[in-house]
Parts: sequence; C-alpha cells; structure tokens
Amino acid sequence: MLYMLYELSDGDGAFNLFRYITLRSGGAFFTALLFGFIFGQPLINLLKRKQTNGQPIREDGPQSHILDKAGTPTMGGVLILGALTVSTLIWARLDNPFVWLVLFVTVAFGLVGFADDYTKVTKNNSKGVSSRVRFGIGLLVAAIAGYWATMFHPDPLAGQLAMPVFKDVLVNLGYLFIPFAMIVIVGSANAVNLTDGLDGLAIMPVMIAAATLGIIAYAVGRVDVTQYLDVHYVPGTGEILVFCSALIGGGLGFLWYNAPPAAVFMGDTGSLALGGALGAIAVATKHEIVLAIVGGLFVVEALSVIIQVLYFKRTGKRVFLMAPIHHHYEKRGWSEPQIVIRFWIISLILALVGLATLKLR
Repeated sequence: MLYMLYELSDGDGAFNLFRYITLRSGGAFFTALLFGFIFGQPLINLLKRKQTNGQPIREDGPQSHILDKAGTPTMGGVLILGALTVSTLIWARLDNPFVWLVLFVTVAFGLVGFADDYTKVTKNNSKGVSSRVRFGIGLLVAAIAGYWATMFHPDPLAGQLAMPVFKDVLVNLGYLFIPFAMIVIVGSANAVNLTDGLDGLAIMPVMIAAATLGIIAYAVGRVDVTQYLDVHYVPGTGEILVFCSALIGGGLGFLWYNAPPAAVFMGDTGSLALGGALGAIAVATKHEIVLAIVGGLFVVEALSVIIQVLYFKRTGKRVFLMAPIHHHYEKRGWSEPQIVIRFWIISLILALVGLATLKLR
C-alpha cells in the first residue's frame, strides 16, 4: 500500500525510498514484530477466557505433556497471520500477483486450521475436522495456486520443473505441474503441522526457511542477479521478500510467547498456514526441490510418521518409539529444550545448504 505513495509522488522526495524492496521488507518485519508485541498478550488473555481447558492433549502422546501442557490455549497462529497479513498489505506492492498468490494460500490454509482448532476446543477432543475434509480443501486451494502460478510464470518456465545445481535443466511437466504443485503445497502444510509438537519447535525452522526462500525470491526476481548466478529469472517474485520479512517478524512476536514454557500454541491455524505459505513460495519461485532441502526437518518429521504407520500396519511393530520423530527423542530421554534447539541447528544447516544451490552450477 505504501508503494502507492511512491507512484503518486512521481518518484520525487522521500517517497522515492518506497520503491526499494529491501526498505519495504525491513518495514514489513518491524511492523509485524510490533503487531505481535502489541496484540500478543491481549490475544492470549482472550483465548484463555474462551478456552476453559486449553488445547486438548493427545492421550497417546508423551505423559509429560498431559501434566505440563494441559490448559495452554491454542489458536495462537491468529497472531502470526494477523501480523504478516496486515504488514504485507501495508508494505508490499498490491499489484503483484505473486504476493496475492502467497497470501491466498496462507489465509486459506489458516482458515482450515482455525476450523480444526475451533472444533477441537469446543468438543474438548484432540480430533478436529475430518482429515478427508482438511485434505480435500487443501488440495483445492493448492490446485488454484498451482494454476495461478503457471499463469504468471514466463512462458519458458510455465509448467516446467527447475532442477537445482544442474545448469539450465528443466523438466517439462506440462499439465502435471499443477498436481505437482498441489503435492508441494499440501505436503509442506502438513509437514509443518506434524512438526508443531513442542514449544518453539516449528516456528523457528519456519522462520529460517522463510528467510532462505525470501532471499531466493529476491534473487530470482532480479534479472542482474539471475544472470550472475545463472539461475532462472521469474519476474515479480522479488516482492515475496516483503511477505517473508513480515512472516519472520510475526513469527518472532509469536515466539516471544511460545518460548518454553509456552503461554500459547500456534495450533493448526498457524502450522497449516505457514507450511502452505512455504510451499506456495517455492512454487512461485520455481524452487520446489530446494524447499525439500531447506525444509528438510519438516520432511523428516513427515517421513517418520509415514514410515511408522506403514511399518506398523505391515509388521505390527514400530520403527520409532513414537512418531513424529521429535517424540521419539523425548522417549529416549532428551529434554524438550535439547530437542528444540538441536532441531533449530539442523534447520539452519539445511537452509545454508539450500542457499548454496544458488551458486553451485
């Protein structure tokens, strides 16, 4: 919205600063962070009043959670969504289709997650909206996003899968690109959702991934940088950096209250929305495979559940003491802060590896 001041001023005076993505990204970060600090505690107080028993805790989960986490309110993802949405609308160029694409996916998955959280809280049951309903709506949203992306990708890249590291290698998926985009977005949303099981465990890796994807979006949206790095140029994606900055600011504002012991959980409202956002950014920037590297922690968490379920159905035995894998380490005696911080370190390492793919050609 503030970019309009630059356009209305004909590029004269101080308003000329608003044309710079980097300045507006900084503004988006601090606006979202301030939003979190201002509205965080009032939101938590409201959620505590409305949620008498807090988030229902899985009966088959670690027994310590029943004692330590009972009564903690959920739906804290509303704070993150509010912060990043308001901040993005203020600082981003609203004529950019990729900004609206990512916002659409984020808000849509956030609404699905909100419905799930609301059902859990009102019924005081850890089972919320039917998984089929959630999955079906998620696929529909992702299909729209995939089609949307192909409409605004340049013709040489539309329907193509870009391969990292390998120079100028494109795999023509054609009409299969939309189903592929659906898998990326829905898979990312559910992987982050599965990771959100300990205080602060999901939000920091999400912010690390968002920072990495924001840098990638800015790079592939600049023709001079793409020529230097020899990566594919996707006009307009640089503006996604503003969204990513807002996400990081909102995430830090939330982490202030979610740090162990958490005063609030993000719930499916936050985890589905943020995971969907990461998937949408990867699709928009043509870095879907790099997302699997940057978000490798989420991939491992999701795979641990898939492996556990399939192996148990086949043999009646378990590979892990409990899935997702962070619960496995809880069962092995790791403390919650140990797991959280070590997983953060892993996320940072994977992010650096993902960034390295920009230069390795």
